[in-house]
Amino acid sequence: MQLSGKVALVTGAGQGIGKATALKLASYGADVAVVDVNYENALVTANEVTNMGRKAMALKVDVTNPKQTDEMAQSVFTELQGLHILVNNAGITRDGLLMRMSEADWDAVIDVNLKGSFNCAKSCIKYMTKQRWGRIINIASIVGITGNPGQANYSASKAGVIGLTKTIAREMASRNITCNAVAPGFIETAMTDALPQDVKEKLLAQIPLGRLGGPTDIAMCVVFLASSAAGYITGHVMNVNGGMYM
Repeated sequence: MQLSGKVALVTGAGQGIGKATALKLASYGADVAVVDVNYENALVTANEVTNMGRKAMALKVDVTNPKQTDEMAQSVFTELQGLHILVNNAGITRDGLLMRMSEADWDAVIDVNLKGSFNCAKSCIKYMTKQRWGRIINIASIVGITGNPGQANYSASKAGVIGLTKTIAREMASRNITCNAVAPGFIETAMTDALPQDVKEKLLAQIPLGRLGGPTDIAMCVVFLASSAAGYITGHVMNVNGGMYM
């Protein structure tokens, strides 16, 4: 699972799962482009990667803007001398019951979570094709498979990410580019920290392993899917949820 000589680009890498993934990829030898809409957070993560002895660059990018994602991919390919691994992690929530959900909240979540993944994949694939080697890992969600009350927009966006993953896998297999998804269950991040205690207890009761996951649980799956060890896996959705969904 060594990634020496590979360049990874991780979106939403300023915090949470994205940051853990960027650092874990670096620990296995990859140079990392840290992308986030919050440049200060991206810079902190990039500095941590540099302190690990790997090359890093921080970029402020709005993944909903295809011009920005094109510039992002070109910059990474030029400055880090390659672009082998893309982790589409950037995502937002705007929760609310369907009957009360505004069009703006629907559009915002679809734009970042689904269109953003499309934009980044499209921008990066041209460089992976040149190299005849690539790994695209999309961060989906358990609720993209099961649905979840109050998350019509988020569930739809993540279900869309799964469909996008399988289509990219079919289209790009002949170019030696794989595309897989990781579908986290409930992970300890700023999002879950904000949940009331009684809601957390109800969640834990549904998880056979009896605990929330950690960002590193997701990051290690990404490392595996990014590596040569997973070279014969494509179009797969890896569920990482403590048994909550089987």
